[in-house]
Amino acid sequence: MPLIGAAQIAFINPPVLKLDFTGAASIADLGAIHGAVCNVILTIIEGMAVLPNRFLVTVDANNDYFKTYLYPLGTVRVTVEKAWGFAEKAKSSTKKFFSKLTRASPDCYAKINVGAEESWKTSTKNNTTNPIWGETHDFVVSDFDQYIKVDVEDEDVGGDDEVGVALTTVHDILLAGGTQELTLFLNEKETEGKISVACQFFEFGADGGSFSATDHQGAGRLCGLVTILVAGVFGIQGKREELKPSVVVTWGAKHHFRTAIQADSVGSDINNPAFNEHFRIPVTTDMVGSGAEGFRFALMNGEKEVGGANVAYADVLRAPGMLLQDRFDVGGGATVRASICLQGVRASSMQGKALPQRQR
Repeated sequence: MPLIGAAQIAFINPPVLKLDFTGAASIADLGAIHGAVCNVILTIIEGMAVLPNRFLVTVDANNDYFKTYLYPLGTVRVTVEKAWGFAEKAKSSTKKFFSKLTRASPDCYAKINVGAEESWKTSTKNNTTNPIWGETHDFVVSDFDQYIKVDVEDEDVGGDDEVGVALTTVHDILLAGGTQELTLFLNEKETEGKISVACQFFEFGADGGSFSATDHQGAGRLCGLVTILVAGVFGIQGKREELKPSVVVTWGAKHHFRTAIQADSVGSDINNPAFNEHFRIPVTTDMVGSGAEGFRFALMNGEKEVGGANVAYADVLRAPGMLLQDRFDVGGGATVRASICLQGVRASSMQGKALPQRQR
């Protein structure tokens, strides 16, 4: 039986969390407190182990992180079209009373989540029970079974009220032809409310043509993705007890990432530490082209930079498959083994086709 070098462990979608506090802590079962505690715990879980975030469990010390890492599949362009049928169900009795006096209707927006990707919110449509948005945003997709969660809220100064939540998956909406009318649920109960959502899938590929394509220009639209892998550092000089290495990765002035800081411990090799961490940068058309900025790997000891290497954007663009893997010389005899992958996007029709399944 072949030895598996490493496994990447993650939830495809955020888990459903229900807590029951006992004893003196039972006060936390009150609605507002319970919800706040659950949200904090879920935020931590999502940041660590909900796609695209993963735990890497290494079985074989010789595992090559570059071969283990699973790249995202592509992007899904989500358009929130319109909603209807919910009237004022989300309002409290007091708010309903004043609404009748003023003849006011809800001021609604929709918040969209795909896995643990950064959420996006539409504009607010004021004083209507039939909001029409027609607004679009792109999300990176790591698995076709990821939920697309649509949360419709009634905006209010004293706190927003939930109108309803609708769920579908990337897989389901693409196989439905790219458009679905979804039922809104409130407090886990079906309502009469509906929302119309449309999606288009773009797969990643080694094609830079999308970087200047007009249909990928505009707010919320992606033309590609940069994925940076930091496998490890070799040849760090210095006394083991004085070393606290990490690697800082930057792309221009706006994008800054840092690996975990390593410390000397039994069984570790602090002079040649393994990091096996990845960083992703969604790419918009204004970030690439002739004026694109370069990448930098900085070797740190604690908070002090002890060496660095610069990589030109053009070098990545010219690399085979727009994938540049190397041991970058950061000075002092040390090298950073890292990978920079630049991917463009191209439209992919999934209607009537069986979507590829990633091994789990």
